[in-house]
Amino acid sequence: MPVETLPFAPGIVEETEGGTLQAYLPLYKIIMWDDNVTTMEFVIRVLIKLFGKDYSNAEKLMYEIHFHGTALAETLPLEQAEFKVEQVHSAAAMEEFPFTCTIEPA
Repeated sequence: MPVETLPFAPGIVEETEGGTLQAYLPLYKIIMWDDNVTTMEFVIRVLIKLFGKDYSNAEKLMYEIHFHGTALAETLPLEQAEFKVEQVHSAAAMEEFPFTCTIEPA
């Protein structure tokens, strides 16, 4: 008896008279906030290790956070965004930094 596997689907597929519509998961922005305690080195390290940024882009993003108060770190589906924020907050707590990230709809 053959085993059928379903192909990867990005979301829900609906067929209408005019064609096929694909509904993707809604995206959310991860916003990083500046504070007066967290070190610049820590922010760069988090951006490299948790968000996969290269050093140059991580440094630019860190300075944007520092000078503007906030910066967009990444845009992801809700579950992934929540997981990243939890990772950042855990890493900050381990080093006793009050570093904060929030999620908002994209």
